[in-house]
Parts: sequence; C-alpha cells; structure tokens
Amino acid sequence: MEIKTVIIPYTPRQWSYQLHESNKRWNVIVAHRRSGKTTACLNHLQRDALKTLGSRYAYVAPTYKQAKNVAWDIIKEYSKVVPNVEYNEAELTVKYPNSSRITLYGADNPDSLRGIGLWGVVFDEYSQQPSNIFSEIIRPALADHSGYAIWIGTPKGKNEFWKLYEQGKKDKTWLSILLKVSDSKLIKQEEIDDAKKVMTEDEYLQEFECSFEAAIKGAFYLKELSVARAEKRITQVKYDPALSVHTWWDLGIGDATAILFMQFDGMKWRMIDCYEQSGEGLSHYAKTLQEKPYVYGIHYAPHDIAVKELGSGQSRLEIAEALGIKFEIAPKLSIEDGINAARLKFSSLWIDEEKCTRFLHCISLYHKEWDDNRGEFKNKPFHDFTSHLADALRYWAVTKLDTGEKVTTYKPQWKSFNRR
Repeated sequence: MEIKTVIIPYTPRQWSYQLHESNKRWNVIVAHRRSGKTTACLNHLQRDALKTLGSRYAYVAPTYKQAKNVAWDIIKEYSKVVPNVEYNEAELTVKYPNSSRITLYGADNPDSLRGIGLWGVVFDEYSQQPSNIFSEIIRPALADHSGYAIWIGTPKGKNEFWKLYEQGKKDKTWLSILLKVSDSKLIKQEEIDDAKKVMTEDEYLQEFECSFEAAIKGAFYLKELSVARAEKRITQVKYDPALSVHTWWDLGIGDATAILFMQFDGMKWRMIDCYEQSGEGLSHYAKTLQEKPYVYGIHYAPHDIAVKELGSGQSRLEIAEALGIKFEIAPKLSIEDGINAARLKFSSLWIDEEKCTRFLHCISLYHKEWDDNRGEFKNKPFHDFTSHLADALRYWAVTKLDTGEKVTTYKPQWKSFNRR
C-alpha cells in the first residue's frame, strides 16, 4: 500500500502537545475561551482518521446548530489540503480518501449517535450536554475499537464536567489539563483588561480563569447547591427500608419523563434516587418502579396528568392506575412560585451523590432564558434537557406531604404489561 504524506496547515499551541502526544484513552481539557481547544481537538481527530483506514470519529456539540456554526468551517479549512476529500453538508461529514470519516453531531439529538461504532469522540462544552450521553450512548460505541474520548470546555459550576476533571486528576491513566489565561499567556494583557471592564468578576473567573466556583449567570439553584456541598448534604444517602419512598414526577409527552425518589425521616428530606428516560410509555416507568427495591408511599404527578388524550379518551392518570400506580396531583403553582419554594425547601434536602448525579448535573445548569432584544434575562427558565428533573423538584417543593403515621405504605402487585 502506498503511503502519502499530507501536510495539514495546523500549528499546535504549546498546551496541545500534551494531548497530541498522549496515548491515554480518556482526556479532559478545561481551557479558557479562545485557547484553541476546538481547533486542536478537530485536528487530533483528523490526524487519527487519516492514519487509520476506514475509521469513524465524532465531534459532539451541545446542539446541532452549534456544531455547524462552531466546528464545520474549522474542519473544512484544515482538511481541504487532503486530496479527494469529500464533504457532505447535509450530514456534516468529512469523508477522507482512505474511507475514514469525521461527523459533527448535536447532543440535542442523541438518537443520531446510537448504533454507530467509533474510534474516537470529542465532546465540546460538555458541561452543557446531558450527562448520560456518554455512559448510555457513546461509551458502547467506543467498545469495539477501544476508542478514546476527549471532553473539552469551560466550567459551568460543579457538574458532570467538573467530576470528570477531578477524576482525571486522580487517575494516572487519564489526561487532565487545566488551562487558565493567566498561565497560557495566549491573550494579550490589554485584551484581558478590556474584557474585565464589561464582564462581572464571576464571568471573568469562569470564562478566562476556568473557575468551577464562579457563579453561573442566570442559574437558579447555584447558591443552594454551594451551601449543600459546604454542609456536606451532597453525600452518600442510603435507602432506609423503615421509611416510605415517595416519588415526584415530571411527565413528558415526546419529552423526557423524570422521577425523584424521596424519603422523609421527620427531620430532613433524603433524595435517594432519580430516574429519567424519553420515548417510553407509562408501562416502562411502572416496570422501573417495580424493579427497584423500595417500599412506596405516595406518587405525585403534575396536574396535566388528568387531561384525557384525544386518541384513547383516557387520561394518563387512568392509564397509570391500571398499571398499579395511583397518583396524587401536585398543587398547581406558577413556575416562579415553584422555584422560590424549592429554594426555600432546599436547606432540608440531603442528596445521594452517586445515584442522583444526573439530577445534580441538570439542576446546576438550570437557568433563566436570555432575551437578546432587551439584553436581560426573562422571568422564566430556558427549556432544555435540564428542565425535567428541575420541574420534578418544583412539584416536590410545593407539595405539603403528611409524613406522619397516617401515610399508608404499600408494595403494589404490579399487573403484567407490554413495554409500550
């Protein structure tokens, strides 16, 4: 086989040699804005694609639109020198003459990543992506070829990206990089000084000094989470068989359904578990509850569960009862009132850090919607993957649950049902 040399017009920055020369499988790069991390990682994928016949690589941004706006022009610019390279604009795919490919994806459509085999993947701004996209979808895709993953981004609180960085620091088999602008010297001092004039201190620390402690602009529960961590209320919270498990649901139609599993010991609330899935019927969630070892108390759902569906003439409340789940309806309050109630009640909450990782990730990113026209935040949350577990939290906060002896606990005899 003839081997040709292709000179890619890419000059690595000093920090990126750690990545390009590493043979480690798991790589976490926390780097400041304009550090060149996206360009470096796309060229890292391209180098490997050209070296490995018939290989396949993926770049995943928080949304498909971001992938196209941020990365598509970059990968085309650095690949245009490759003879006979092909571009599929509709699928955002670069196909190389050795039959290798790089495809850009958005984490807002995770199903587009299912069922493919990958040699390597880059997650850009991973702190803004669903935390289960790697474990449930991408990790299996890397198995056949012992593929690698690179997580890159700037901090947005202590969420899943922070956990990966902390894990990478402790594990010698990982590569973990933290690149602050004060260390990299990649941006001129006069530019930094000018940025400080228009940015808040938290914004500057987050975006340029890569602080995981800085407040996220518009985040609803950042203060409550910070206090909970300081008070060590985010820890190991084991299931207590002597206490009932009450659940609060956010029921999506075509969206994700989220469930919080709570216990109350007379002094504090204990979040022992959470669950989220999309594209499934109520029977799936009934089966999920059955498979957990809990003794259930009361299940709470939002008011719209009682709305009858046009096709069947039945409400989901009736369908759930037929499956063995008897719901109570959570009080109907405005979203703003529900968020305020959750903030007030948060101080009574202890959260299991392992089983509720998904919840902690979502709640740390749950934020106000930005109004570009007015240049300010709206009085409503931005709806994305973080909303479902945050909504379940609101329903918990506004429910006045009688946690005394009058509550009857039960382990229902579940009826048989199909998956859908």
